[in-house]
Amino acid sequence: MAEPVIQLAAETGAPEGARSVAKNLWRRSRRNKMFWTGTVLVLLFVLMAVFAPVVSRHDPIAMNLDIKLQAPGPEHWGGTDNFGRDVMARIFYGARISLLSALAAVSLAVGLGTVIGLLSGYMGGAVDMVVQRLVEVALAFPGLLLALAIVAVLGPGQFNVMLAVGLGGVPGYIRLVRGEVLAVKNREYVEAARALGASDRRMMYRHVLPNILSPVVVVATLGTAGAIQATAALSFLGMGAQPPTPAWGTMIAEGQSFLYNAWWMPTMPGLAIAVCILGFNLFGDGLRDLLDPKTVRK
Repeated sequence: MAEPVIQLAAETGAPEGARSVAKNLWRRSRRNKMFWTGTVLVLLFVLMAVFAPVVSRHDPIAMNLDIKLQAPGPEHWGGTDNFGRDVMARIFYGARISLLSALAAVSLAVGLGTVIGLLSGYMGGAVDMVVQRLVEVALAFPGLLLALAIVAVLGPGQFNVMLAVGLGGVPGYIRLVRGEVLAVKNREYVEAARALGASDRRMMYRHVLPNILSPVVVVATLGTAGAIQATAALSFLGMGAQPPTPAWGTMIAEGQSFLYNAWWMPTMPGLAIAVCILGFNLFGDGLRDLLDPKTVRK
């Protein structure tokens, strides 16, 4: 197995080695259409969320029954719902909830999963055995089902959805990080640090952790797409943000009864979810190709 990107930079000498690796990454990224397509889509949704009050011409929760179920047109780009609310405005503001919820959930999963997986893989022995048995029990349940059970216990609400989705993703990151640690902890540079008298803590956080971050970052990027889907699914079931707060899953649930006479109500937020997930998947796949240690020197 080739050395990770960070280790390659160390081998070739810093800062010259780091600059060389960065230059190669930039050169190869220009040919990676998948990476740039995903980047553009992700940035589009981020800008949509940040500048929702600017790009949206309507209040997302203001009701006007005189224009209810109005088809998409110049005034209301995404049409209006059964309460006369602008669908596109609700999608713009809903992007804030979806992205923040997904990023918070993934951050929680990555943080806990990395710490526990690092300790499990490095310490080994009884610690590793106990952690892995618990992980196997958790992985026996689908992630969405596990999140659903957690929300059922905690109660509905967007914070509880973020917590549930994040905790549901922790076992997968524990398994990933543990496997990477097992592959790295006996490398020559780790053995050299151990021979020089470095403490276990220093070796874990200075020599092992930096060299396992590349696959974690890639999986976290791809996991963001899954978190968006999971939070939307829980919102669809009525366990996320409560009305009238605009959330993509809630909008689909509200519009499913109007699919035939107001198709835009469930279709517009559904398209937003699909394109957003596509963007993160393309970005993650492209990032994986860029950070692949087997191709970093090409």
